[in-house]
Amino acid sequence: MRTLLYGLGLIALQACAPNASDEANPPNDANAQEPTSTLAKFEPEDGKCILFVGQELAAIGGLEEFNDGYLDHFERPGGFTMYTKIRPGDEEFGFTYDGLAGVFTTDDWGDGPSNMSRQIADPDFEHMALAIGLELVNHEAKVADGTHDSLVIALGEWIKSLGQRPVFLRIGYEFGGAWNHYDRKQYVDAFKRIHHLYDSLEVENVAYVWQSHGWGMDQNVLESWYPGDEYVDWCGYSFFSRFDEVEMIEFARKRGKPVFIAEATATISTETVKTNGKTKETILSNSNQATEAWDQWFEPFFQTIEENEDVVKAVSYINCHWKANRMWFDNPTFQNVDARLQTSEMISAKWKSKVSDPRYIHASPELYSRLWRTAP
Repeated sequence: MRTLLYGLGLIALQACAPNASDEANPPNDANAQEPTSTLAKFEPEDGKCILFVGQELAAIGGLEEFNDGYLDHFERPGGFTMYTKIRPGDEEFGFTYDGLAGVFTTDDWGDGPSNMSRQIADPDFEHMALAIGLELVNHEAKVADGTHDSLVIALGEWIKSLGQRPVFLRIGYEFGGAWNHYDRKQYVDAFKRIHHLYDSLEVENVAYVWQSHGWGMDQNVLESWYPGDEYVDWCGYSFFSRFDEVEMIEFARKRGKPVFIAEATATISTETVKTNGKTKETILSNSNQATEAWDQWFEPFFQTIEENEDVVKAVSYINCHWKANRMWFDNPTFQNVDARLQTSEMISAKWKSKVSDPRYIHASPELYSRLWRTAP
């Protein structure tokens, strides 16, 4: 029954998708500058950075039922980040995956309710790009060998139905993280297969993001996981604790690829973080902890963007009440974190000041034209 509902939802969405008949064609903008030949798909020019926010309905807000998230307190960002899973039959926190969770229906696998279609249908999400974290845990081999082609294709057709909306697809995000336990060869093969399938479907509004978890992956390790220049549009990584140990920016610069800091939230390392993953309690509504978070996490975060403006071209802040969601109750990194910006007047004011800089790209009627300039 769930499969049927997905199919019906897809048909309905395709019928009402904005500009769906022009889905394969970039919008025209006579005032847009010509891109340089070195820019990747949907990459803005140097010195510009697309601002995204994630990662579930409550964190993002902007909906009647979910009205205390980022969109309810700040200028609309250039994009929003959501997640789905290709893990049929697996169970997590009482939820059983049997299709594209969080795409057509409202689903909660322990991280709060998710429903991309609901957001896409709401006018508050117009003129925003979409970043999708696509999880393949336990199923990368079945994606690689074609067993799950029907689910991969269903997601591709839905992405295509979004018309000119740019979609950044993070296939098997945080691929090297031990918690995902991906098989390296099968992961790479799965990445390539999805790319080939979407090429065959003529899914034009997608950029492929290859995202590491960050620390613990040197240049040789990154190289061993890399699908290849022809398959990767953007390199990505997560900016949590231990952000100073990441080598992805260096790797991407050598490859001539832009960087998407695809997951970022205020987390402060403890003395034991390298052995047990533990971060300090960080509740942004606590003024002392908010001050520490700004000094030790937010400042380095913005500094990373500003000092690498030639490659860091997109970032996504996770505006999440982590400690309130079941998935993170026992997670040493997030179990004592509430990273909602709006809970701190000081953080909110500093954040607004930072992201009001013209370098940060927000939602606008010109956004799609601006990003499509660099589409092949």
